[in-house]
Amino acid sequence: MSFSGSPRSVVSRCLAGATGTSHRNRLECGFTLIEVLVALGIVAIALAAGAQATMALTRNAQRQSDVMLAHICAENELIKTRIAREMPAVGDAGSVCTQANTSFGVTVSTTPTLNPNFRRVDVQVRDADEAPVLRLSTIVGRY
Repeated sequence: MSFSGSPRSVVSRCLAGATGTSHRNRLECGFTLIEVLVALGIVAIALAAGAQATMALTRNAQRQSDVMLAHICAENELIKTRIAREMPAVGDAGSVCTQANTSFGVTVSTTPTLNPNFRRVDVQVRDADEAPVLRLSTIVGRY
């Protein structure tokens, strides 16, 4: 875009208004307040959406990490039950499992089945706020 005349003459033509100026010269005068506010509104909405997307990605990464660590805790409890030489006792047992400096509450519930040679073992893993993170189940048989 080229300006004809000195910057002072362009400003004086813009201040003079539409009288005596062509359509092209009026376009060179700059943006209106409404146009600037609309542009700022669009930028603000885009930044807010980007911030929300970033926070969602952070929460999902933390949740995935917690589920992986809770899965390790649950699998450890189920492996202990499977390699024991005797059938697990019916009832509930609780313990704390620490993985990667994160503590999880682990509850192992053992219930009888219709066949006395098998028991159902459920492992519930909860985070520090007592919110459930993971639940695994297996059947253990008599050796």
